[in-house]
Amino acid sequence: MKSRYLFPKDYMADPSANVFNGRLYIYPSHDWDSGECFDDDGGHFQMQDYHVLSLGDDPMTAPVTDHGVILDVKDVPWAEKQMWDNDVVEKNGKYYLIFSAKDYNGVFHLGVAVSETPEGPFVPKADPIRGSYSIDPCVFKDEDGSVYCYFGGIWGGQLQWYKDNKALKCEHLPEGNEAPLPSRVAKMTDDVLQFSEASRPVLIVDENGKPLTADNPHRFFEASWMHKYNGKYYFSYSTGDTHYLCYAVGDNPYGPFTYKGVILEPVVGWTTHHSIAEFKGKWYLFHHDCVPSNDTTWLRSLKVIPLSYDEEGNIIKMESE
Repeated sequence: MKSRYLFPKDYMADPSANVFNGRLYIYPSHDWDSGECFDDDGGHFQMQDYHVLSLGDDPMTAPVTDHGVILDVKDVPWAEKQMWDNDVVEKNGKYYLIFSAKDYNGVFHLGVAVSETPEGPFVPKADPIRGSYSIDPCVFKDEDGSVYCYFGGIWGGQLQWYKDNKALKCEHLPEGNEAPLPSRVAKMTDDVLQFSEASRPVLIVDENGKPLTADNPHRFFEASWMHKYNGKYYFSYSTGDTHYLCYAVGDNPYGPFTYKGVILEPVVGWTTHHSIAEFKGKWYLFHHDCVPSNDTTWLRSLKVIPLSYDEEGNIIKMESE
């Protein structure tokens, strides 16, 4: 299947695709070359603001509109730098941007900004979400109107700093047959400004119901995404340093989720970060790679490719071009 670079005019990554009012909106992070040195904690990813892109027809051919900056780090009272991944959800006619950024102590948290329209601008709250940590939020609105926030990322995403929602004195990265660090999920309050509960681990199991181990190349690393298809919950994610984009399927938003397979190969660049959305009766995978920047991992470009399911509801693996 052919893919398309959505916005070659600028470097953007981590696309969160959502359909609002019959139009497709894409909320990416905004890459630029800050001059910071490459390191395993992502210090070279110094994103400062968010744009929103939108289109009204076939994502493979329709013109893409850049609505400009919708939130800048200088406007967020608690955040110092590194505006990483974000997502947007609509509730009761308002739009809530959930984003990740570092505070002035160098710690990642999730924040909320609110707008009357999906194009923004978004007005940030003065403080981060209580009980939030790490990166890569995905906000999923279920059919009953409940909103769930999935989040978490290892290494630079700092998930290894925590266990059971408590900060550790010494970080721990599981190895071998240990349980891997999971994504987290928490239901949001009705006003979508806070978690309504302590976050829970997102458990990924094999076909026999046995949890994946830390040495399994398909275990979670970052980039949670949730979508629903034929009544099933599809949790997809990046495996980070093992360079896969995978998915697992469950019967409710909390899981457990049974591992099903790889969505896209190869991953071009160190990793990819994606979203999955249905628009005008067709499904699409949104992701990024760093081919246009000659493999500069902190200068990434948005892509889209059609997504299909087989008769049993399995996602048919796509090939990156």
